[in-house]
Amino acid sequence: MTIIRGISLATWCFLMQATALHAQNLGHVGEGKFGVVVMAHGGPQTWNEGVSRMLQPLGKQYELEIAFGMADAYSLQEAISKLESRGVTDIGVVRLFISGESWLERTGQILGLQEGAPERPAPAPAIHGHQGEHGEHGGHAAPHTGHRMEFWRVDSDARFRLSQEGLSQAPEMDAVLVERTAALSKDPQNEDVLILAHGPGDDAENERWIRYISERTKALRESYNFNSIKVATLREDWPEKREAAQQIVRDYVAAANEAGRTALVVPYRVYGFGPYAEVLDGLDYVADETGLVPHPAVADWIARQIRSLE
Repeated sequence: MTIIRGISLATWCFLMQATALHAQNLGHVGEGKFGVVVMAHGGPQTWNEGVSRMLQPLGKQYELEIAFGMADAYSLQEAISKLESRGVTDIGVVRLFISGESWLERTGQILGLQEGAPERPAPAPAIHGHQGEHGEHGGHAAPHTGHRMEFWRVDSDARFRLSQEGLSQAPEMDAVLVERTAALSKDPQNEDVLILAHGPGDDAENERWIRYISERTKALRESYNFNSIKVATLREDWPEKREAAQQIVRDYVAAANEAGRTALVVPYRVYGFGPYAEVLDGLDYVADETGLVPHPAVADWIARQIRSLE
């Protein structure tokens, strides 16, 4: 190994929810001081630092804070409180996720844009000078990240607007795929390209992931005459879905190996290579293991999201 259809009911429901939430957001626009919270999944220190470095230039243009975690009320509250301490009254919340559907309803509830989130709980009492098992607010850590996953309505007087678009829908990512793949390629006609993403558990949503990311490969297909380009998701957090998805991924790379072609593996992830090296163990492929970050196009996309929320 070298490391170098018609609209479904689920789709309709999501679009209606997003439209209603967007309309509600518009009603919160004010004339006060504007700030930004960027929500990011988060992970190991290198993951968090990579995203933080990318956002540094935007932090010079805007009052900006990062809330790591998967729509975690605790990290959102911390970020919002920091902005409010600097006089911010209107907050644009940009969700740095691959899918625009990821944590959309939950985030709207936490921000008070939708009903559903309970009030913030009182801090758990300390026992013998120590905090409770899950920390001050009784939250629990999300798997794989160590971040909390608390769910309650933030305590804030700010007016919020919430981004709707995910990186799978971002035309800025077309150039990232071209650059990442071109850096790996030596003989396009004898190369099979695998664009690999995390993926959700819901089948209809998974189809949307694949469709949106496939749209992002148009420039790549037009620029290079690869033997084939495949977009796939691993559906990493759903064991009952992952086994079949993993077999599809391995079969694609194995077919390239058997035909004497080179498999190029490009992760469509915010950062890093995830579990893909383990998934592809024993197969021959070329990858630099770099996700969408770092690349200036991701910052450009975030800047566009911010402008749409100002």
